[in-house]
Amino acid sequence: MHIVLVEPEIPQNTGNIARTCALTRSKLHLIQPLGFSLEDRYLKRAGLDYWPLVDLKVWDDFSQFQAGMKNGNIYLATTKADRCYQQVNYGDQDAIVFGCETKGLPASILEAFPDSRIRIPMLNIGRSLNLGNSAAIILYEALRQLDFNGLK
Repeated sequence: MHIVLVEPEIPQNTGNIARTCALTRSKLHLIQPLGFSLEDRYLKRAGLDYWPLVDLKVWDDFSQFQAGMKNGNIYLATTKADRCYQQVNYGDQDAIVFGCETKGLPASILEAFPDSRIRIPMLNIGRSLNLGNSAAIILYEALRQLDFNGLK
């Protein structure tokens, strides 16, 4: 699986997601610009000693990532979707894309994949779940569908 963070802003969220990726053998893709340095102490602390196990790729922009994505589907996690994340049949090369914490995904990306939008059900009270929690929820549903790909 691939977890993609588009312009993440909070290093602790990215570090937490990196740790989840390391423990699930999922590749982590970061789309620039980043709201922090990859040397940020909060990023490193949130990822603990899992950083050597993280399969990390940093891309200049989303189109560069998209060109590098040879196999698998791209799913956009957004509150601007009707389909729930568990209604998707995930493949082991699929990418789940998340937007930055304050703005979500850019309209240009949402418009490019209108049939690939998925959401986590929640109350509409003006904010959504934490980015790290959202990534874990959807990733683990995908892994469950794939019988956890040897993670048992």
